[in-house]
Amino acid sequence: VFKLPADLKLGKKVNEGKTKEVYELPDMPGCVLMQSKDQITAGNAARKDRMEGKAAISNTTTSCVFQLLQEAGIKTAFVRKQSDTAFIAAHCEMIPIEWVCRRIATGSFLKRNPGVKEGYKFYPPKIEMFYKDDANNDPQWSEEQLIEAKFCFGGLSIGQTEVDIMARSTQAIFEILEKAWQPQNCTLVDLKIEFGVNVLTKEIVLADVIDNDSWRLWPSGDRSQQKDKQSYRDLKEVTPEALQMVKRNFEWVAERVELLLKTKSQGRVVVLMGSTSDLSHCEKIKKACAAFGIPCELRVTSAHKGPDETLRIKAEYEGDGIPTVFVAVAGRSNGLGPVMSGNTAYPVVNCPPLSADWGTQDVWSSLRLPSGLSCPTTLSPEGAAQFAAQIFGLNNHLVWAKLRSNMLNTWISLKQADKKLRECTL
Repeated sequence: VFKLPADLKLGKKVNEGKTKEVYELPDMPGCVLMQSKDQITAGNAARKDRMEGKAAISNTTTSCVFQLLQEAGIKTAFVRKQSDTAFIAAHCEMIPIEWVCRRIATGSFLKRNPGVKEGYKFYPPKIEMFYKDDANNDPQWSEEQLIEAKFCFGGLSIGQTEVDIMARSTQAIFEILEKAWQPQNCTLVDLKIEFGVNVLTKEIVLADVIDNDSWRLWPSGDRSQQKDKQSYRDLKEVTPEALQMVKRNFEWVAERVELLLKTKSQGRVVVLMGSTSDLSHCEKIKKACAAFGIPCELRVTSAHKGPDETLRIKAEYEGDGIPTVFVAVAGRSNGLGPVMSGNTAYPVVNCPPLSADWGTQDVWSSLRLPSGLSCPTTLSPEGAAQFAAQIFGLNNHLVWAKLRSNMLNTWISLKQADKKLRECTL
């Protein structure tokens, strides 16, 4: 029995799975309540046990993972955590396919592919799909089978475009979570996810749950330390002591999953402009940095008219230990970028605001530099912010996740535009 806040009414049960129940929410049209159970299963519920506290552990894990993905820019069904054991999600019609992404060969892959040794690494990660059919033990499907099934969910026909979007999204989601576990010296070995069609927006979103049943997680890349549900699958017999060991593994993951939303790595962008006449150009850089979660400061200084002050400002940002990318914004003759580049070991990027009349001449002061200088030039303010994000993303999984998600969403929008155009033409 679980308690709901007094102001949230529970509607009829829409669905019940092995480890969760789904309820309508009459006061929140288009949303459902996902209620976890204290149940752990393996082998399509051939093995099934009650594990006290599992519902809360699963709910914490799923809520953190979905929050990480959503903040990165991945479209998910997750709305908010509602209680210790339940969360609110957009109502979706589920597509009955389990998408699996593998970095390391283990488990069922080895049985299906004899001769491949455990530990074989896939570059890029390997995508597989399985049709959800308990009676037939969830058979592996090909893309062709999925397209030929001619599924339609939530008013959306599942064709080549939709299959491609799910496959591409599966890889991006895996890579974001893989990167997020790395600072904790944990290897994400593989991942199982499901998609649904949001009944209100008619778009494919990551749905269901991602909890400790959904992946293999090996601390220090060592299988003998596994912290996921495999530790339950591997039990010779289920004793109370064995279940406690499994529960401790699940708690270990639930404690650390909250750290996925944080990063120890700091970073900032400092935009130096030669004059406040370039302020609107610089504001665009600042806005684009904010979208990546990167703090950005704007300063005014002229390397031609006040080189001592330019170097004093540089020293101010070098002295506090925060990794910094400088962006030099100077029209006409760009002295800022080259002077900064010659006097700091930090990265410097030129982003000159070129005028229509002299731009073709002015840009050479940013492009043709004395030897020993290395400040690349990008004319787009958004491009300068993205370049800084790519530098910080090397050590900051939250920034990297936003970059990876942007790539995916750009690819999806092109794919959908192409589909729309072909439908109009046909």
